[in-house]
Amino acid sequence: MENIWFTADEHFGHKNIIDFCHRPFKDTDEMRETLIDNHNKVVMKGDRVYHIGDMFWRTTGAEEALSIIHRLNGQHYYVYGNHEEVFRNANLRNAFVWCKDIENLKVAGYPNIVLCHYAMRVWNGSHCLAWQLYGHTHAALPEDSSLSFDVGVDAQNYFPISIDQVTKRMEEKAKKFRSKIWSCPSCANAFNATDTTPKLCSKCLTEMKLI
Repeated sequence: MENIWFTADEHFGHKNIIDFCHRPFKDTDEMRETLIDNHNKVVMKGDRVYHIGDMFWRTTGAEEALSIIHRLNGQHYYVYGNHEEVFRNANLRNAFVWCKDIENLKVAGYPNIVLCHYAMRVWNGSHCLAWQLYGHTHAALPEDSSLSFDVGVDAQNYFPISIDQVTKRMEEKAKKFRSKIWSCPSCANAFNATDTTPKLCSKCLTEMKLI
């Protein structure tokens, strides 16, 4: 049975990204081999992999990029980022099932998943609990209450992240941030909070109920 994986911001061939993002590699060769090895440790040949931008740095030749793709397990899909000069090469684009600017991914049994290189404040279906996965920020954005997060390698310990791992993360975010409604049974005072600590009504000191 195929699995589904997400990743972003590999920046193959980008020497300066090692210093910029404090990556634990001595050079681009070690970075390339580690990222490929980590990928193939978890992704099987029949799995789907969605790369959400900035896979290759501009100094990477098309032939080198193709050789990397051919070493990576899975069927590959690509959402463009902001460093995509190498994708001018048609042979490289054709190595992916498709290449798009944005994708509204529909997977049976899961909410809609919007894939975009950039973090969004709102997205298609965000008001209906759709998810958004992005890259670009290299783990620099603080966690917030939205059902979105950075799936780039810098944020995921240099591994792709599976759809089941994404589900667990989204459930944790919803549990942590989603507002709970507290209601007073005596005076009908009510307010929202994001925790389940027992509370007393500020108006009449009656124990409030979580609804």
